[in-house]
Amino acid sequence: MGMTVIEKILARAGGVEKVSPGELAVVNVDMTVILDMSFLHNVRREFLKLNDPDKTAVIYDHMVPAPDRNAAEAHGYGRAFVKRFGISRFHDVGPNQGICHTIIAENGYARPGTVLVCADSHTCAAGAFNCAARGVGFPDMVYAATTGKAWFQVGETIRYDLVGKLRPGVATKDVFLHIAGLYGDHANQNVEFGGPGLANLSIDARRTLATMGAELSAEFVTFEPDQILIDYMSGRTELPFEPAYADPDARYLARHTIDLDAITPQVALPDAVVNNSVSVDDIADQKIDQAFIGSCANGSLDDLAEAARVVAGRQVATGVRFIVTPGSQQIYRRALAAGYVQTLLDAGAVVTPATCGACFGGHMGLLGPNETCITASTRNFKGRMGDPSARIFMASPATVAASAIAGHIVHPDYAEGARS
Repeated sequence: MGMTVIEKILARAGGVEKVSPGELAVVNVDMTVILDMSFLHNVRREFLKLNDPDKTAVIYDHMVPAPDRNAAEAHGYGRAFVKRFGISRFHDVGPNQGICHTIIAENGYARPGTVLVCADSHTCAAGAFNCAARGVGFPDMVYAATTGKAWFQVGETIRYDLVGKLRPGVATKDVFLHIAGLYGDHANQNVEFGGPGLANLSIDARRTLATMGAELSAEFVTFEPDQILIDYMSGRTELPFEPAYADPDARYLARHTIDLDAITPQVALPDAVVNNSVSVDDIADQKIDQAFIGSCANGSLDDLAEAARVVAGRQVATGVRFIVTPGSQQIYRRALAAGYVQTLLDAGAVVTPATCGACFGGHMGLLGPNETCITASTRNFKGRMGDPSARIFMASPATVAASAIAGHIVHPDYAEGARS
């Protein structure tokens, strides 16, 4: 019996011929990513050594710009840490900063066929690049940084074969909500995406789908490699890479076909992602106080372009705060050059610097008591974005942007109808 994509990567990284579900895989780590949160005084530990500075990246993203004195102190400690160990892959506040998973994508840190770890739950985002990327706890992150090793329990794999092409106004966030609503939790399992429909998905679209695998409780999320991926990575790294392909006789716990043509705009109701999706038409007219687009899942250039398309020539509804957070400063600059930022500002949106910010309830967009938000970010859990009494609905950037214009949750086609 052959191996899946993730089994192939873990076997290669562990120097063994084969790994199977149920086994313990001890692997060599190709990249360890350390975040600003790891330098907070109540979290950090003294590093006595670093395995390889060239296999380490430090990225400031959650607390950027520093929102309080603790964050500012952590940033200073991290700068000294980077200098002490001679780390060149450092993304401080400035032009090369952004949300870690976006920075990983922009800089080719997650090479196909390699292993990447980071102390953030959405590290599976890098699985879009045919990489075994996993969020780990702080002790395991330190272990990987100091020894170059990590260990994982090998789980069963669920395969999703994508066919067809998404219709206008429909995004891979809707695909994720469809999967989460229909197939539910994937705890202790891996998710593998492939099929001819991949050719119709941009790298940004794939990254959204991979990122949201964390909300299925998946261990790893991987995409089979294709020429689009290989061309993308070849332009972002000079280091060699060897993509991992699933064997024709790979064993899957289950295999499902997703017809992209049949996907419609979806919304996750408040407080849960799994088994909690409905069609946007089922909750139309739900009033909102805030609309948010951003995060590692939906702060891409594609997402900002879609939001600008939806709001062009319109105005954000009175009483609604529309906050847009690019995934990186590079994306911000590109969106500015393309006119997307101006269009969003003209419509009444607030465009913030690149940060995790409002997504994790850190700063720049928290919710107050009893407020309602529709978000194109990663989670809609109670208290995630502010006061526990706030209600958070989750949808695609197109649905969020249209809802900001309407003042209540609407189908993305609303803006087109309002213009006609």
